[in-house]
Amino acid sequence: MGEPRPGFEAFECAPGLRLEAHERVSAVMFETLTARLDRIEALMERLERRLWLTVYGIVGVILAQALQSVLDVVP
Repeated sequence: MGEPRPGFEAFECAPGLRLEAHERVSAVMFETLTARLDRIEALMERLERRLWLTVYGIVGVILAQALQSVLDVVP
C-alpha cells in the first residue's frame, strides 16, 4: 500500500480504527482509575490522622487519670 491514487483520500482500515479507539478508551479508564486511587489514598491519610488523634487522646486521658490518682494518694 503505497501512495494513494490521485483523486482518492487516504483512509485507515477498520481494525486500525478499532485498535486506536480501544487505546483511547483504555487510557481514559486508566486515568480515571488513577484519580480514584489518589482520592482513596487521601481519604486514608485523613482517616489515619484522625485515628492517631483518637489514640493520643485516649492515652492522654489514661495518663491524666493515673496522675490524678497519684496526686490523691500523696498528701
